[in-house]
Amino acid sequence: MSRQAQLSVNTQALKNRAGKWIGTIFHYIVLLSLSFVFVYPVLYMFSRSLMLQTDVVDATVLWVPKQLSFANYANVFKALNYVHSGSISVFISVTAAVIQAVTCAIAGYGFARYRFPGYALFFGIVVFAFLVPPETYVVPLFIFYSDLGWMNTYYPFIVPTLFGHGLRGALYVLIFTQFFRGQPHELEEAARIDGAGAFKTFWTIMFPLARSAVIVVLLFSIVWHWNDLFQPNLFLQENKYFNLAQMLNLYSGAEAREMTETGAMGQPPLERYRTMAGALVTILPLLILYLFTQRYFVESIERTGIAGD
Repeated sequence: MSRQAQLSVNTQALKNRAGKWIGTIFHYIVLLSLSFVFVYPVLYMFSRSLMLQTDVVDATVLWVPKQLSFANYANVFKALNYVHSGSISVFISVTAAVIQAVTCAIAGYGFARYRFPGYALFFGIVVFAFLVPPETYVVPLFIFYSDLGWMNTYYPFIVPTLFGHGLRGALYVLIFTQFFRGQPHELEEAARIDGAGAFKTFWTIMFPLARSAVIVVLLFSIVWHWNDLFQPNLFLQENKYFNLAQMLNLYSGAEAREMTETGAMGQPPLERYRTMAGALVTILPLLILYLFTQRYFVESIERTGIAGD
């Protein structure tokens, strides 16, 4: 190979390497920018939640308080009745999520594998329930649950999940339907040859295969039930039944009323910083849950083909 040809090859190799490095740098810049958008509010809340009155009025304090204090957390932990209200949130979220993962999987499997009389109608109802926001039918739902005597009980959050519904239940049915449609029919044919019925085939073969979809539904359901404030405010009307989201809403509202009544709206926002501490302890269990399940969650999202909420 001539010297000129060798020089040309080396030049092209350098160009390819430089292009690769530029692409990598651009990739990380985009990722860091997106990470900053999501992480900044959490860091801001954490920083402000550690501040006391002296830090709030000190113009030199921006991010790091001069004296590390968890007084705001102690205040909101007591004000939110954290253990009691947190246990209610755990009960509602986990119970509803587990039941939805099973019942929505059954419904999704039925829509994916069977054609029965009224199939188009029932599937259209599922899509309709997914598209229509619950706020549009909340009045008849409230009247219905009131007539059943379900006010100040947790039945409105648990019983609908037994029938493949509940909060965002239609979405979970569609997730399982899409997943089971992508599975080979040979698995069920082999099970039928071995004498397995429809339900046994589903429970012993198809449902274990839907691990990725189950993880997605479990995490989505837990997060949405944990953060939901609309339905609990309708059906839980006494403080002793409130979950964490309701207690935080009650606490922040009380702080705002206190500032208004005392004429302190223009004063340093220590009350808001306490509310930030309350918001952090409220979402802390979800952050811990995602910390331990994020790898499985990302893999499940890829396998089920879900691009976003």
